[in-house]
Amino acid sequence: MDYNTQREKLILPEYGRYVQKMVEMVKAIPDREKRNEQIRAVVQVMAQLNPQVREMVDYKHKLWDHMQIMAGYDIDVDTPYPVPDRKELESKPQPIPLEKRPVKAACYGRNIENMISLIADREEDETKREMIRALALYMRQQYLIWNKDSVSDATIFADIERLSEGRLKVPEGIELGAISADATFARPGMLPGAGQTGKNHKKNRNRKRKK
Repeated sequence: MDYNTQREKLILPEYGRYVQKMVEMVKAIPDREKRNEQIRAVVQVMAQLNPQVREMVDYKHKLWDHMQIMAGYDIDVDTPYPVPDRKELESKPQPIPLEKRPVKAACYGRNIENMISLIADREEDETKREMIRALALYMRQQYLIWNKDSVSDATIFADIERLSEGRLKVPEGIELGAISADATFARPGMLPGAGQTGKNHKKNRNRKRKK
């Protein structure tokens, strides 16, 4: 039996093993003119087997690059595009350092903490006052997603001062206003009102039982 685990590793699995073998066979053709003819046919087959590539910008360039990758960057043919840089394509991205500082309030997240720090560094003016109000409105929304159905303005203002370690004071007279009765707050990954369907279904079922 010929198992895939015993075969040579596929370089670009989206094109399949047969296309990879076709590229290898073209590389072995001694006549250069014949190689050029056959490699153009192989690129056309690649476009048919992987039609989603056509949705990309300059997809023909992408197909020829993929052919060069499967050929190991050393196929001797005339190509309409320059051979891609192997080091550039195979280089690994620089690792992104993880933030080790713990989040002070999970319901708000680290981004809000960074926003509070930026606003606290601004000079006192009307723009800063509006930024604080916009921040408080956003924090109230995040609070309601993960916690109770209601929260007072004083709680949000206290959280701003706590998370800023006293550097940011909410000016007097700022009010967030009432929350609309139609407002819905859904957790990430859930559609607004996703939990309501089950509740309504349960209510309807209970009504039918009472009848």
